[in-house]
Amino acid sequence: MNKNTHSVQSQHPFMMAFFWQRALLVSLAAAVSVYADMKLDCGTDFVTLVWTEGRSRADTSLFRLGNCFPTSFSATEAVFSVDFDDCDFRRIVTGDRMMFTNDLTYSSDSTPLSFSHPVVCAYERPEDWYPRLYAPIFNTYGLGDLEFHFGLMNADFSGPAESTSFPLGSFIPIMASVAQESHQPLLLFLQECVAATTPELQPESTLYPIIANEGCLVDSLVSRSKFEPRQKSSELHLSLQAFRFGLGEEVFIHCKLMAWDPNSLDNTKKACHYVKEHGWEQLDNSASRYLCACCESDCKSRRVRSLASGKRGMAQQAVLGPLTITDVNY
Repeated sequence: MNKNTHSVQSQHPFMMAFFWQRALLVSLAAAVSVYADMKLDCGTDFVTLVWTEGRSRADTSLFRLGNCFPTSFSATEAVFSVDFDDCDFRRIVTGDRMMFTNDLTYSSDSTPLSFSHPVVCAYERPEDWYPRLYAPIFNTYGLGDLEFHFGLMNADFSGPAESTSFPLGSFIPIMASVAQESHQPLLLFLQECVAATTPELQPESTLYPIIANEGCLVDSLVSRSKFEPRQKSSELHLSLQAFRFGLGEEVFIHCKLMAWDPNSLDNTKKACHYVKEHGWEQLDNSASRYLCACCESDCKSRRVRSLASGKRGMAQQAVLGPLTITDVNY
């Protein structure tokens, strides 16, 4: 096959388009250009990815698709043949599209070469597919034995939102939760959130930061946005004041959800919002507001460790939307 041409090889009636990609990736750490070919074959419930190195120093055994090692590799090629249930694939359903997304990553302790490349399989949404909770307000994500939920709520958080349209300046009630039947009680956090006008994040995407620095609601610095008092440790309620970003367009909120051992918190596991004339406040314990001290500097992150291996927590990427912010005066 000519690698400079795009081809479509559908194995599923819902398949959209997949193709050979000529990828030019730049390692920020080493400013090294990496030339490679990626072949992506999306099946009904699996994906085969072949990454072929051209002229770089990469060790192909160090490539990862999500949390999966290569199925096979050679000196110049890394091959992944995996199911969508494996490797921490994320399922996103918006409108008439269903997408499975992941990241192909590379890092090495022996060289400064590293990068991350998005992997996306997109399909038409099957007519008989519905999320477990009220659509399109909620999205549900499974990770191991945990099940994360991310959704729009009504004003008092007692049920799903009746509309996905919000006037500028009004509050957008958002709930994140984790079902944890077989685990010790976990605290649910929103580690990072950005708003975008696309259901998937691209390098050229324009973003509006909402939560940053490992749990700091930075939007509260310029608005009345706030975390609401917890009703359950496994839930987090966010009252987000509707902003001007993406006004009148479809807006998607991309977040990193974290379920963590409440007895092992630090400044990377927190829910902080800014209160005018009082400064940063910690949602779960006002006495631990010191955890928020880094919100306007840099909160050092630590590697997330798996509960499955007897460790402290799990993280899950999630997308909410589309929603629309309107200006009645416009």
